[in-house]
Amino acid sequence: MSRLTATATCTAHRAIVEQTGQLVSQPLLAERVAWLTGLARELTAEIVAGRWSAADLDALASGVGLDGRALPAKGWMAVRRLGWGVSPAAGVHVCDRVLRCAQEQAARLLRLALHRRELVAAIVATWPREPSKRTDADWAALRAVLPDRAGAAEIRNRTRQVRAYRDAHDGQLPADLTELEGPPACAAQIVLAAADRQLATLERTGERSARLRVKLPLTASPASARDWAWHLLPIALPPTVPAEAKLCAPTLWVAKGRVRVDLPFQTSIGFAPATGHVIGCGFDWGLNSLLTGTIGHLTAGGRVVTDGRPLAYDASGVSAKLHRLRAEREHLATKRKHQERLLAGITPADPRFPALAAAYEVIVLEHERVCARIRHLNKALAWSAARWAVDQALAAGATVIYLEDLATLEARGRRGRANARLSGQVRGQVVEAIRHLAAKNAIAVVTVPARGTSKYCPRCGDGASVLQHCPAPDRLAERGWAWAHCPACGLSCDRDWAAAERILARGLLGQQATRTDRTTGTRTIRQVVEGNVARARRPRKATRAARRARRTRTDLHPRPAARDRAKNRLTPKRPTRTPNRHPANNVTTSSRVPDRRTVPAPPPNMGGQRPAGQAPQTTRPPAGRTGLARDPHQRTGFHRVAATPVLPLGPYADSPPRPRPPDLPEMLRQT
Repeated sequence: MSRLTATATCTAHRAIVEQTGQLVSQPLLAERVAWLTGLARELTAEIVAGRWSAADLDALASGVGLDGRALPAKGWMAVRRLGWGVSPAAGVHVCDRVLRCAQEQAARLLRLALHRRELVAAIVATWPREPSKRTDADWAALRAVLPDRAGAAEIRNRTRQVRAYRDAHDGQLPADLTELEGPPACAAQIVLAAADRQLATLERTGERSARLRVKLPLTASPASARDWAWHLLPIALPPTVPAEAKLCAPTLWVAKGRVRVDLPFQTSIGFAPATGHVIGCGFDWGLNSLLTGTIGHLTAGGRVVTDGRPLAYDASGVSAKLHRLRAEREHLATKRKHQERLLAGITPADPRFPALAAAYEVIVLEHERVCARIRHLNKALAWSAARWAVDQALAAGATVIYLEDLATLEARGRRGRANARLSGQVRGQVVEAIRHLAAKNAIAVVTVPARGTSKYCPRCGDGASVLQHCPAPDRLAERGWAWAHCPACGLSCDRDWAAAERILARGLLGQQATRTDRTTGTRTIRQVVEGNVARARRPRKATRAARRARRTRTDLHPRPAARDRAKNRLTPKRPTRTPNRHPANNVTTSSRVPDRRTVPAPPPNMGGQRPAGQAPQTTRPPAGRTGLARDPHQRTGFHRVAATPVLPLGPYADSPPRPRPPDLPEMLRQT
């Protein structure tokens, strides 16, 4: 048994002063919480700015305090053991628990800077002649000194940052991260996880309610302990927080005049093993669709067999909307910079200043609204795609989900432009959401290398048969992108579907090389194991009539009685059918899915040519409307998303039964 930690963002609308019983309204509560977060932010910024040097970062990276003991895992204790004290401004009274919260946030920021420091040091130590075109020797030297979990995007961005520093300083490279950039910005928040009962307590009052007891200042600059008072904040819990979940210390911050409460909670979940998987799902980051997957199982002979059913989560409509919103955001950012230059060129006494200032405020507000809309749409899309992927795995009885490693996923050309429309941030949110939802159902999530998944044929499996990409199956001679064709074995299918099959094969065949990160718990396979993938239809389950006929030993389809009772033989003119053979060409039929797919006919009453692929499932349109309607079983949460419906086909016949996790109350009693 293990515990899954998640965070729910709640809102505190009012509070009650414990000593006097005074009801505190939402604006006044937001003001008092802003005073508390402002005090913590000033103390955190003082610690970070005062310790932003190479010597202090070396002391933190050494892991040893001034007394020779190892630094503890808690940030505020490590800061105090290093002797990095902090004190509030003169005349301001702050209790020791607020200092703890500030030191905890500062320790987290400085420890995050250690990873960036190692990455910059590795790039500077192996600086090539042409940073934009590293050779194989340059990449080998860089990978030898890179820290763990360093992605391609981080390497590219830090290389650009170092190059800009070199151009600004006459070809001189930075000696340390502290020379390359300044101290990180500190957020206006209070991390109550570092405090104890003297500053905050949290208790659950019902299935959907909790109460936070926290000490808040009554003024912006409290001079003594009398300027602090206990406040009771009722919190309404969202439905995502189970009734049996354990609530942890929250984090308070203020946004748009409201008090936000980031409430962590822990739930007991089953353990998902890293190896021993038989049924799995493989998903590829597609171009025409956000996710393209397939379901397969590992046979006793060590061969990967799929059911020949592609799974697609098409988010092209939402992607186009996000692309338009990003273009609008860039346009507003350009106008905002132009307004800033105009305001900097005039004085407040100028008669044009009020009109320009009002226009500037409108542009800034509109820019913030567009950014918030993009964030909300990205989050909704990520969780919708993750829920769909986990539902497909549950319906198939899979115990593992294989994804492409985003750290190794970097494309150029047309795919690079497509990746800009579905940015790495959205994909990162999808991965985190899949890991969270899969952990609740005891399903493992493993990443595999992404290099070569769309280049080589999954049917050949030797890594030598290069696929030819074309626009459609009837235009194999043309150069395209969406369709894949193998000249060696004749495979003809969607490009992303073929990549998903290779991802599934790499995961199931190389699961013995799965490595688990101790700090983050993420699982990945860095060793590439190739193997061919076969397609075969699932064996149909016997019907109720067939099971009854087998039990009673009767014929399921009895031959009708002849008109002539004396006739006891077959008609001579009727040819005898060979079992399991086609009556026309006398060829044995097979359950293997054909590798060649024909071009589907375009839908009727629609102009233009529909792209090649599987025809979408449609239903009769509602009354008063024309055209095609979407399948009502596709519950994605978006009206612009078309996804493969979740079909509960169940596990394969030769696969072991999937262990069912016990109920949550039973797990809590056992723990």
